[in-house]
Amino acid sequence: MEDHKEGVYFFSSESVGEGHPDKLCDQISDAILDACIAQDPHAKVAMETATKTGMVVLLGEVTLEGPPVDYEAIARRVCKEVGFVSDDIGLDAEKMNVIINVERQSPEIAQSVHDKKFDENLGAGDQGLMFGYATNEWDQATLHPLSHSLSNQIVAKLKECRLSGEIPWLRPDCKSQVTLEYDKDTNKPLRCHNVLISTQHGPDVSQEEIESTLIEKVVKKVIPTELLVDTKFFMNPSKSFIHGGPYADAGLTGRKIIVDTYGGWAPHGGGAFSGKDPTKVDRSAAYYA
Repeated sequence: MEDHKEGVYFFSSESVGEGHPDKLCDQISDAILDACIAQDPHAKVAMETATKTGMVVLLGEVTLEGPPVDYEAIARRVCKEVGFVSDDIGLDAEKMNVIINVERQSPEIAQSVHDKKFDENLGAGDQGLMFGYATNEWDQATLHPLSHSLSNQIVAKLKECRLSGEIPWLRPDCKSQVTLEYDKDTNKPLRCHNVLISTQHGPDVSQEEIESTLIEKVVKKVIPTELLVDTKFFMNPSKSFIHGGPYADAGLTGRKIIVDTYGGWAPHGGGAFSGKDPTKVDRSAAYYA
């Protein structure tokens, strides 16, 4: 950071959109979990997803009562809903290969967690370190750190503009990063130092249009005007981003744990959320914290 000033510090948080390969995997794992819990509220689920060009791989353990869940159909549905409907976008939900290796929960884990146990004696599916965090730096309603909240809002706005057609050249894969300047004494945000957006786009749009459109229709719609003081904007700084999703980068469940929590403001024990039923304390205890 080139502007060193006394009495202030800078903090950056990032977020990723639903078309980012890691977040796509999170959504597939969670959709399978939802289907299992809907069928059997006591289902035990630990579902991992990986993706790369032309394929999705489903790995994990599932134990539930009733008919088997159609994992492949769920994976294809999620990919289609996210917007991966052709190879030129990054993945074709209908044509992609889906590889499945899912088994029942280990009986040794089952006997220590839930098997033949009453609710008050249920165990945890694993050990773990979970942290909570709250701050009154800006939003008194959510108590969420502002740098992370704004990063999340930017990718949400990108999705809104893509689905509504307001920005017709947007594609599903995207990332954001927001850097705020804070007062060292009060820990209150003073201004937005810089905003970075990297978003996948269609082939027929110029860098100039990308920059101006993202600043006017996304950044200025999300970040409060009073924080946009000498703010630097980095809109697709690596220029062309036509090819995205699993074509451009492999994805894996659980690789965006800082995005899923507090944007780097709090310690993290390392456990991910997605694809895990409530007996996995990585998820349930983190929500409680």
